[in-house]
Amino acid sequence: MHSGGMFDWNDLKYFLGVARHGSTIAAGKALGTSQSTVHRRLDELERRLGRALVTRQNTGYRLTEYGDALLKYAERIEAAVEDFQRQATDIEQELKGVIRVTCPEPIVFRMTKSKLIDGFHERHPGLRVEFVTSDRYLDLAKGEVDVAFRSGDTDDELVGRKIADSIWAVYASHGYTERHGKPARIEDLSQHQLVGFDESLANHRAAKWLKEVAPDAKMSVRSNSVLGLVSAIKSGAGLGPLPTALGNAEPDLVRVLGPVPELARSWRLLAHPDIRRVPRVAAFFDYIVEHRDALKSILTG
Repeated sequence: MHSGGMFDWNDLKYFLGVARHGSTIAAGKALGTSQSTVHRRLDELERRLGRALVTRQNTGYRLTEYGDALLKYAERIEAAVEDFQRQATDIEQELKGVIRVTCPEPIVFRMTKSKLIDGFHERHPGLRVEFVTSDRYLDLAKGEVDVAFRSGDTDDELVGRKIADSIWAVYASHGYTERHGKPARIEDLSQHQLVGFDESLANHRAAKWLKEVAPDAKMSVRSNSVLGLVSAIKSGAGLGPLPTALGNAEPDLVRVLGPVPELARSWRLLAHPDIRRVPRVAAFFDYIVEHRDALKSILTG
């Protein structure tokens, strides 16, 4: 079926393909079709328009002046078709309305208690925030979750907004410092009992830092989560690094060193680029950025 009897706008795909790739072979590959199909559809388009869009040269195809003049309009049609498609599928997703958010476990508790999420639900009654917790980084690319609050080293392909700073220091229990004193500087850490991460978090910046500054220190406890570090340090087992947001919130703990500049990172709200613009995710981003100050205190105590 030809629109307006003039030309079939599907054929613009083949025109754009040849304009971009300079050859019918490459255009066919890019469009997932054969070289002869590209030829045929391009010929058909030229026949209906009554003028040549490309000229054949031994190096491949070049646009004629006429083709050149029409190119930007063809590109506009293509962009509009992509917008149409995105909108059509987004509206369908909009109705499913769940935003799966991952963040470290201690933060989930504080987020849920705060009025922040209730406020989001009030603004968007059709949407619901669901927390997914894990100390390992859940995969945003595979769609295990939609968005993540993370501090630390993140994947390059993710897009996000910086929300706050993540600051770490070294803590001990009052009982520990009474028995063993406090380290006066980082170099003294090797003389103390230390608490740190186990092998499963060997790549965590805090684990790498401890190994660097106190390579021969005795590790009295190794934990596979940040909350595990908190309880081990509270129990008096040793000194250990913690986010100040958690350390400062514990009355039984005392900050003995730091903040440690090497452990500082940014808290960011992250999403995979493919999903960042989906309306439900965009709505969550907008809301969070707008309430950044309230969020700062949740993330950094």
